Amino acid sequence: MIDKATIENPKTHYGSGKAGTREFIIQRVSGALNVLFTLFFVWFVVRLAGADRTDMVGVVRNPFVAIVLAALIVNVCVHMRIGMHEVIEDYIDEGDTHRLARTANTGFAVIVAGLALLSIAKIVFWG
Repeated sequence: MIDKATIENPKTHYGSGKAGTREFIIQRVSGALNVLFTLFFVWFVVRLAGADRTDMVGVVRNPFVAIVLAALIVNVCVHMRIGMHEVIEDYIDEGDTHRLARTANTGFAVIVAGLALLSIAKIVFWG
């Protein structure tokens, strides 16, 4: 049974309201940025359609393209992590499974972003 004091204390089971507001704002901003990045991504895919490997490497080695591509990857991974965090919060009960799912979610987002950024760095610096 949850008593009134537990509900009134914002730092208990329900968490801090500041963290929820921050994630809400970041989720909305990253979503809006994803709309803008979609235009870049469509150009990127159309530009590379039918191109051979040397053309693809040449396009990705362009500093502007590499920086925007890296920003796109980071933005998508942040958006994905927050979105999945919300799903985990809504559908997995508190406990060890909940903690494991949140940790796995964050780890997956970091690994995907890291591998993608390393791939871009490899193409930019070593072709």
